[in-house]
Amino acid sequence: MLLAIDIGNSHTVIGLFKNDLLIGQWRFKSDRDVTADELAIHLHGLFSLIDLDPKEITGISLASVVPTLQAAWIASCRKYLSANLESPLMAVSAENITESIQIITDHPEEVGADRLVNSIAGWQKYRCNLVIIDFGTAITFDCVSARCEYLGGAILPGIAIALDALSSRTAQLPRIDVSVGPEKVIGTSTVQAMKSGILHGYGALVDGMTHKIRQEMGCAVEELKVIATGGMAHLIAPYAHSIEELEPTLTLEGLHFIHSRQQKND
Repeated sequence: MLLAIDIGNSHTVIGLFKNDLLIGQWRFKSDRDVTADELAIHLHGLFSLIDLDPKEITGISLASVVPTLQAAWIASCRKYLSANLESPLMAVSAENITESIQIITDHPEEVGADRLVNSIAGWQKYRCNLVIIDFGTAITFDCVSARCEYLGGAILPGIAIALDALSSRTAQLPRIDVSVGPEKVIGTSTVQAMKSGILHGYGALVDGMTHKIRQEMGCAVEELKVIATGGMAHLIAPYAHSIEELEPTLTLEGLHFIHSRQQKND
């Protein structure tokens, strides 16, 4: 059984794969001060809730954008879960996934592990020119060619950051819930205007960025597929006409693929 760990700035998502099927996933708050022993307590508590013997974990694949948390997770897994691993724990980086994707950016080592994992998973699934939009703490646009080349992309503040900035940096704008969308684009109250700005605004941003990326990649509309992932993707997708598919488990699927390839090469 594979334990896949996606460590983000706000949340850490873990998934369990059995016989190549994702049988469960859970989301934790990413606490930069957590210790390896505390992580073990969290994991073993979860395992007990689902009647899973930790000895059933035979593989661990990890992607992180938080170095301190990556170190804690690696230490915890090595201390408490390493006895039954069939292959070494793998922390994804630009250096160890060269067989899965070609990175042709100026500084490959700077590309976040989650962006590479998403790109690998997206290409394996669709095998075409791709734009992968990850709606997390930051929103990232990742561009992949039909030849499985990572071309680069764009990074901008995420929805939660924008909402926090609006309420904390202004005197009269409240904190709002955007899980229920605006009634129309032209808001007739402060809350409705804020909802429109976030949801319609980010939707228009996605469509505009996708259009510019398509032009720069030299792709016709039918030659470029746009997919979205991340915790906020389902909120923006109804407002962005360019998004064709939602892939909520894309990063976990990418970690599974990378682990499977690693096993074949060992």
